[in-house]
Amino acid sequence: MARKPPTKPRKNASQQRSRATVDALIEATARILVKEGFEKASTNRIAEVAGVSVGSLYQYFPSKEAIVAAVIGRHNEEVMGLVRTALAEVAGLPIDKAVRKLVAVAIEAHRINPKLHRVLAEQIPRTGQLAEVEAFNREVHTLVRTYLESRRNEMRKVDIDLAAFICVSAIESVAHNTVLNHAEMLTEKMVKVLVDETTRMVVGYLR
Repeated sequence: MARKPPTKPRKNASQQRSRATVDALIEATARILVKEGFEKASTNRIAEVAGVSVGSLYQYFPSKEAIVAAVIGRHNEEVMGLVRTALAEVAGLPIDKAVRKLVAVAIEAHRINPKLHRVLAEQIPRTGQLAEVEAFNREVHTLVRTYLESRRNEMRKVDIDLAAFICVSAIESVAHNTVLNHAEMLTEKMVKVLVDETTRMVVGYLR
């Protein structure tokens, strides 16, 4: 059985210059993944596009998979930042308004570099980052569950864990499929319709 390549950084960048080097490597990797694909993202190619030596790359990352893992982590944090903010903002809102906000934010989050999002979705299993993605999903589930728990009086009798799972799955599926597979629907008018219809579906299930 083939050994999996290491995906942990060799060391953390603490100084400004080293952080700039790591940033350049991560950004270069993201560009290569989008334009050339995972197979072309060799450490030599990444170093070339980043404008650093391969030796400098290996000071921080043991493999290309480790840099791709860093790209995944950074992208997920950017997306999660939007989700956390949205869930904090809807804490005091009734279900219909809260769901509308969450659907709109899910679509917005998927529109953060959708080409990169597609590549990462395809390559995550190869880089061993499924655990990190699962942690991300658990956090979203927990945040949505906490919100629903606070709104039990607005909901029909339904298991809260199941309700959180179905709400998150439905919203994520619509956002993911629209942004990655139906970009022609991302006009201002169509996004509004999508938000309206998805909100109606989710709220209808909860009530």
